[in-house]
Parts: sequence; C-alpha cells; structure tokens
Amino acid sequence: MLFHIAQVFAFGLGGPKAQKPVADWLNRSIMQGWLLTGSTHRFRFNYTPPTDRPLIFVANHQSMFDISPIAWYLRQYTPVFVSKIELGRGTPSVSYNLRKSGAALVDRTDPRQAISEISRLGQRLKEGACSVVIFPEGTRSRDGQPKPFAGAGLAILLRKCPNALIVPIAITGTGKFNPEGLFPLRPFTRMIWTVLPPIEPAGLTGEQVARQAQEAIFGNVPTEQSI
Repeated sequence: MLFHIAQVFAFGLGGPKAQKPVADWLNRSIMQGWLLTGSTHRFRFNYTPPTDRPLIFVANHQSMFDISPIAWYLRQYTPVFVSKIELGRGTPSVSYNLRKSGAALVDRTDPRQAISEISRLGQRLKEGACSVVIFPEGTRSRDGQPKPFAGAGLAILLRKCPNALIVPIAITGTGKFNPEGLFPLRPFTRMIWTVLPPIEPAGLTGEQVARQAQEAIFGNVPTEQSI
C-alpha cells in the first residue's frame, strides 16, 4: 500500500520517469521479503544483453513471483510486460504499475483486443521506449515443468519490431515457492533466474522463435524435485 501511494505521487509529480524508480524499488522490496521465509533467489547472466538494440525477453512462467527479479535486475532495459488483463485491476501497486508502465494487458477471450494490445507494445519497443517481457506459455506451470510455448505474441511483436533480439530467461523454483495464487509460500525454497544466449529472429517465424526459446529454456529448467 505504501508503494502504491508513492507511485501515485511520483507519477503525478513527474510522470512515468518518476514513477518507474518507485516501482523498481517495490520489486526489490518484494524480493527482500522472501528472506523472511528462509528462501533465496539468484539472478544469473550467462549472457549480458546489449543496450543499443530492441530486446524481447522470453521466459517460462511458474508463479506471480517470476516478475520482481526480472523487473529489478533488468531495470536498465525498462522491461514492460505482456500480462493478462485481470492483473490490471485489484492488486495495490502491481496493477497500478502495469497500467502506468504501458504493459500489454491482454484479454485472452478477445483475440482482436489481444492483438491490438501487443501491437501497441511492439510499437513502443520499435521506438526504443522499453524492452518487452513475454511468457509464451500463456499461463503458469504449477509443477515447474514448462508448457509448450505459443508463437503468436512473438510474431506480433516481431512484425512491429523485426530487428528485436530475443533473449530467453529460464526460471526455476518459483512454482515450488508459490504454488497457488499469492499464498501459501513454501519456506526454504531456492529460486534461480538465468539469462541465456540470444536468438536472432531474422528469417524465422514467431513459432520457430518460440520453439528455439523453449528448447533453450527447457534445457535449463530442472524438475522441482532436483532444485
């Protein structure tokens, strides 16, 4: 609630540029709160993304807690998320940040609306206003095993910004930590985010890009039992 109020004041005084650092520290504080459960997180860079090219980060999806480390550790790239429309309302700080950051809030029951929202975000990517984070599974994998990636969202983004570089992120452990909704949280969970080498999308379809990203991520996501 405090961060929600702080974001409202920051946005009112200085617009998105003032609101973003507040949202960044919100995500940092969420991660610090995990320490109270005895759980740990690690963000690894097997590849350091460039700052002079549009970027699309592609990640598997295990939990709502996937998001904060991406937002914090990749903050220099101004990551903006493709998210389901339901998250745009009802959650203090989080919903406000999604709306004010310009996230693509997708209605999965309305394909036309979804295409329009992702296209709008793709245009911002092309203009250099942000990077994009997309979870091609569409919904989170509760057992930690990635689901097949869909390429439709990636295809829309690449039509708008064909020179974007695809950067996979493999996430492990968050599904074990947060198996349902916001609670319960399982203590002493080890969570890892790994930024993987990029995929050049030139000459590839959205489905082909999704398949390559899926293979890279699958190779770096162990079973929950082995974490």
